[in-house]
Amino acid sequence: MQASIQPGRDAATQYVLRLGDTCLILGQRIAEWCGHAPVLEEDIALTNMSLDLIGQARALLTHAGQISGLGHDEDQLAFLRDERDYLNPTLVELPRGDFAFTVLRNAMVATFLKLMWQRLSASSDAELAAIAGKALKESRYHQQHACDWVVRLGDGTDESARRLKAALAQLWRYSAELFEDDAIDEQAAASGLGPKWSELQADWRAEMAALLAAVKLPVPADSVYRSTGRRGVHSEHMGFILAEMQYLQRAFPGGVW
Repeated sequence: MQASIQPGRDAATQYVLRLGDTCLILGQRIAEWCGHAPVLEEDIALTNMSLDLIGQARALLTHAGQISGLGHDEDQLAFLRDERDYLNPTLVELPRGDFAFTVLRNAMVATFLKLMWQRLSASSDAELAAIAGKALKESRYHQQHACDWVVRLGDGTDESARRLKAALAQLWRYSAELFEDDAIDEQAAASGLGPKWSELQADWRAEMAALLAAVKLPVPADSVYRSTGRRGVHSEHMGFILAEMQYLQRAFPGGVW
């Protein structure tokens, strides 16, 4: 079995890895709907959104490998790290859930990523700004698609509205982690690399409040609970994702198509 790699620990590398890992793990979760979505058109749409996110992850992980100075490529960073070296928020690693859970999580994360790409388009890092410019177009579509489904479910049957309400109760407490700053955020903001994640909170809450109001759901109260995926301390679900993602690369080290 191939040994795990250690990514760079400088603030810039970790800032980019957090974004890359967020896209990678959510893309993996959405891909689980391939062949299982409620209608054929949605099966295709979710698969395409998964591919968009994995494409964003490839670009970000490639860039993280370059700025770390350690020479890692996107495949090494995606498939050959240990669990504690992934820096995605816990929200994106939660199990797939039902369709209401999926579209609400997609709406929450796509809204966050849209706001992030908007800010990163002015990054002092030209490559990161270019990645953001392309990703912004994709995230706008992801947000619109997910929000449209949230409204359809909220205004649909009693059962679809019940499932949406249950999904909100499950997901909301994990959103707080998106807006907690640490030294990595502080250094990224100081260098012009990117915003502190907390700077996106007000706009994110405003957009989410408007979406929830459209389906007559109140914004949940803030919870004292804090998830810790961005620090590499993950839920029990992360190991199962990595076992599936990493099996082929670790079973056949260095294998290429």
